[in-house]
Amino acid sequence: MGQPERLNTEASFALCGVSPIEYVSGRRRTRRLNHGGDRQANAALHRVVFTRLRHDSRTQAYYERRTQEGKTGRAIIRCLERYAARKVFNLVRPVSPHPLVIGGVRSGLSTAPVLT
Repeated sequence: MGQPERLNTEASFALCGVSPIEYVSGRRRTRRLNHGGDRQANAALHRVVFTRLRHDSRTQAYYERRTQEGKTGRAIIRCLERYAARKVFNLVRPVSPHPLVIGGVRSGLSTAPVLT
């Protein structure tokens, strides 16, 4: 990720290859991963997920629970990669120097002007 300032939304970060794409083959509707985007970021998320599967008991329990629900291994990995992408996005996204304004109410105690 050479330009983290381009990450305005989580959806833009999902372009590292973890955003699902719906496709139809005959009567079957399913999802697959978007194979475009930043392949190095996708490879890093893949490593994160498989490392967590080997060492993190919560991730192992999640995998087992979803398997019991009838999900395929690929679908579970896709969910875990998306989860990891959300976590990483919140760590690397650029922080705005101005406070977030929601509905005319400013969050935080900054003296920066309110943008409405």
